Amino acid sequence: EVHLEMLAKKLKARYGIDVKLSEPKIPYRETVRAVANSEGKHKKQSGGHGQYGHCKIRFEPSDKEFEFGDEVVGGAVPRQYIPAVEKGLRECLGRGVLAGYPVTGLKAVLYDGSYHDVDSSEMAFKTAAALAFKEGLKNAKPVLLEPVVKLKVAVDGEYLGSVMGDISKRRGRISESSTEGVITTVTAEVPLSEITKYATDLRGMTRGQGKFSTEFLRYEEVPPQLAEKIIAENKS
Repeated sequence: EVHLEMLAKKLKARYGIDVKLSEPKIPYRETVRAVANSEGKHKKQSGGHGQYGHCKIRFEPSDKEFEFGDEVVGGAVPRQYIPAVEKGLRECLGRGVLAGYPVTGLKAVLYDGSYHDVDSSEMAFKTAAALAFKEGLKNAKPVLLEPVVKLKVAVDGEYLGSVMGDISKRRGRISESSTEGVITTVTAEVPLSEITKYATDLRGMTRGQGKFSTEFLRYEEVPPQLAEKIIAENKS
């Protein structure tokens, strides 16, 4: 952070270039916690051939990033249009319904629908799938996920209490600690959003003697109150 500020000042002094610095964006994700059925129908008539696509899709949680299933029977949706439904859903994964973050951990099963002999097309079914996606996710208990990292901090024993207390305030969970000489290494799991300025904060707590490293672990659900704040900020 300090290095960036120094470089920005050099650019201003040498070349007259202003640099706008902002905090790193946290790569939140969205997923669902319940099962919901949804229906998407795209019907448009504007002279000549119209557009008609209709699909019924079940959305549910999945261990995979995205799964697509097909349970259509009796030709309710012709086979040639089913790939278009999947493509329409995949194109929607980049923007969730809560705060516009990418969607993960989702299974979508096409189980019914209808078509028109003349007006149906791949584009119409893609559009219908997108409509079903938006409606379905709203009813499948969508939640916000945040990245959690493994934080390893090495400090002099003199500052250990302050560092451990600070980790707890950052919603961190300390998993282990080990001591070698006067240096203690603390390992914890901490949400990435809580340590965006940790280099500066740790330097202040340890008078410049602390060191740390981070490693991505997994995504976890954001606490409801914090999630509401993040969603409100994105909508504004």
